[in-house]
Amino acid sequence: MNTKLTLTIEQTLIKKAKDYAKGKGRSLSDIVENYFKVIVKEEGIVKVESTPIVDSLRGSFKAPKDFDYKKELTKSLTEKYL
Repeated sequence: MNTKLTLTIEQTLIKKAKDYAKGKGRSLSDIVENYFKVIVKEEGIVKVESTPIVDSLRGSFKAPKDFDYKKELTKSLTEKYL
């Protein structure tokens, strides 16, 4: 059952979000509903459709358990831009 929800959001953000939704051929309500589904993880399982490229790469890289991706990302971006 669908229920109406009222939100208070900046007018400029609403305009941008509506333009985004229109560009994707979706309604803003649909985008918001799907976002909510992701963040609340319905039934504890998030089903995300993957692409063939993602499927082909899955399992191709094994990082050590102590791998700190944020540290490595920061290091790489610092080297690239500074």
